[in-house]
Amino acid sequence: GFFTVERTCPTCGGMGQIVKNPCKSCGGAGRVERERSLSVNIPAGVETGTRIRLAGEGEAGLRGGPAGDLYIFIEVGGHPLFERDGLNLFCRVPVSMTAAALGGEIEVPTIDGGRSRVKVPGGSQSGKQMRLRSKGMPALRGNAQGDMFIELAVETPVNLTTRQKELLREFEELSEENNPEGSSFFTKVKSFWED
Repeated sequence: GFFTVERTCPTCGGMGQIVKNPCKSCGGAGRVERERSLSVNIPAGVETGTRIRLAGEGEAGLRGGPAGDLYIFIEVGGHPLFERDGLNLFCRVPVSMTAAALGGEIEVPTIDGGRSRVKVPGGSQSGKQMRLRSKGMPALRGNAQGDMFIELAVETPVNLTTRQKELLREFEELSEENNPEGSSFFTKVKSFWED
């Protein structure tokens, strides 16, 4: 049988017209590639993967056609103090051993550059979380605001002097029954070994 092949005209590119004297910069396409900088407003609360559309800022259309749209995909960088999970923020704050044992107040940073005072209850352990309502990230749409969670990291003192070591040993002798988690753990271990 016979084969029929259809293809676009290599001269006009399917436009039906031929540019007799094409300019040297565009080659008859009617557009030239160039770069330019745009100022873009990033709304509060954006997350990684958020798409922003800039109408008419894309590639120019062929032979005077309308320009396309430009889509920007957001990639949110990390922060040295805060970790984000949706609208909520997490901040790990070191506290001294004495402040954790006796309780007190600490000052913590907030994402807006401010400060908040947080009461640390006496006997706090490492990993204890406290919630600061409406101190997290704003929602992209709506008026919702996330929370900020403070996680305590109780610090063990280092480079102790001889006097500090003596005081800590004396303290340990006086506080054998003040360690509920440790005594509970060793009771479980003892029963595990006996079984």
